[in-house]
Amino acid sequence: MISANNVTLRIGKKALFEDVNIKFTEGNCYGLIGANGAGKSTFLKILSGQLETTKGDIAMTPGQRLSVLEQDHFKYDEYPVMDVVIMGNERLYQIMKEKDAIYAKEDFSDEDGIRASELEAEFAEMDGWEAESGAATLLNGLGIDNSCHYSIMKDLNGNEKVKVLLAKALFGNPDILLLDEPTNHLDLDAIAWLEEFLINFDNTVIVVSHDRYFLNKVCTHTADIDYGKIQLYAGNYDFWFESSQLLIKQMKEANKKKEEKIKELQEFISRFSANASKSKQATSRKRALEKIQLDEIKPSSRKYPYIDFRPNREIGNEVLTVENLSKTIDGVKVLDNISFIVGHDDKIAFVGSCELAKTTLFQILAGEMEPDEGNYKWGVTTSQSYFPKDNTKIFDNDLQIADWLTQFSEIKDATYVRGFLGRMLFAGEDGVKHMRVLSGGEKVRVLLSRMMIEGSNILILDEPTDHLDMESITALNNGLVKFPGVILFASRDHQVVQTTANRIIEFLPNGSMIDKTTTYDEYLESDEMARKRQVYSTSNAQEEDD
Repeated sequence: MISANNVTLRIGKKALFEDVNIKFTEGNCYGLIGANGAGKSTFLKILSGQLETTKGDIAMTPGQRLSVLEQDHFKYDEYPVMDVVIMGNERLYQIMKEKDAIYAKEDFSDEDGIRASELEAEFAEMDGWEAESGAATLLNGLGIDNSCHYSIMKDLNGNEKVKVLLAKALFGNPDILLLDEPTNHLDLDAIAWLEEFLINFDNTVIVVSHDRYFLNKVCTHTADIDYGKIQLYAGNYDFWFESSQLLIKQMKEANKKKEEKIKELQEFISRFSANASKSKQATSRKRALEKIQLDEIKPSSRKYPYIDFRPNREIGNEVLTVENLSKTIDGVKVLDNISFIVGHDDKIAFVGSCELAKTTLFQILAGEMEPDEGNYKWGVTTSQSYFPKDNTKIFDNDLQIADWLTQFSEIKDATYVRGFLGRMLFAGEDGVKHMRVLSGGEKVRVLLSRMMIEGSNILILDEPTDHLDMESITALNNGLVKFPGVILFASRDHQVVQTTANRIIEFLPNGSMIDKTTTYDEYLESDEMARKRQVYSTSNAQEEDD
């Protein structure tokens, strides 16, 4: 158990948290939610002791071990992968190192022998002999191959380092587990494994995530940060969202009835207060009127952008034909003889662990890269808007947002363009911000504004939910679902993929693909698709043996 007691945190004159009291108990998984800037990550740092409070304290059950998902991907670059995972249990790792140091001594004394026996006893009590196998199980579950388990961390790529740090946090069955955006940079298979791990985890979990599907899958409770307070609710994210909307609706309806009663009393008072025979009644109604209080509905500090993609022209039957596309990057064949036809009702999600293959295909279709072999053809009625995964070059200029957007608009009117920016939460002076100084989330909202202004009937989106808060992801999700044109997209957000796509294309590590008209959940549950992936992995292993 871990609890916050009368916790206040002031940054300058502003109180980020004010007299927060909350208890997190064993056996529950808590989703910590709130608008951008509400202080979700900050609160996790307070719980972990990384950040001191202005007032109040954090209490934890004595003897319990707390584990935190670290964010510094370079901190352990000089250590072997297996060592980093076992470091998740600091005391166990210390014992292992001290044991090794004693046994490595050439002049082994009696004192060394006594100390070694003490360490061995403690080591056994902590299931130390199972440490490496337990660490290996976590690494394998997250998709880190056995061949990498004893590699040095600096030899891994960024996504692999993230998985190792996550395995470190999960290692050794911690009593309290704090996870800040654990699904970031994870492939869908790793996310699915993590979901199952947390569902079966018996201790306390507190997690911050923008992935609604993930929160719905793993959370038993929702802790909502708003106006410097934290309110605890039983149930997952969807339950919290629906119940909070229902509560607001009920309060509005109750206030409406009160307003009608107030109006009725006011009319009576104005009609009869001068009439002697009715004066007593008027006085009593005046007193009744004074007692009526409207419930204050405090709107959430959350802000939802308005995302609505409206094509300027209807798309025809001929949309896109891709024939025998191949592309090799840095000696690796990421696309191998890819062919498919896109219909006018298709919303295709490109999935699989080969992110480079998806990005490469989108760049080719957007005209930013040439294939090595093959060709593609867009229909004459089509128009495309492209959301790139890497937007660095786009924002490398000193233009104001409104001026940059105007060049993509048929209507060269500042008020018209500002209207789109207002929908995307760039109010007032935010519209004159310069492109170069925007945050990650602001950049995404600007690019989505451009796509809305362009009015294309085909959207190509490469991980559009990166850097967005949950409210913006929800708005984008709704916009994609109701879009009447064709969508080609890749996203790590399970709910976006499930609710938007009617066709799935998975790129396999050898550059080939699987193409199936179905929803994402049905695709994942399909034994036929699983066999296809298995056939690939088996044949690939045979090739390596040969």
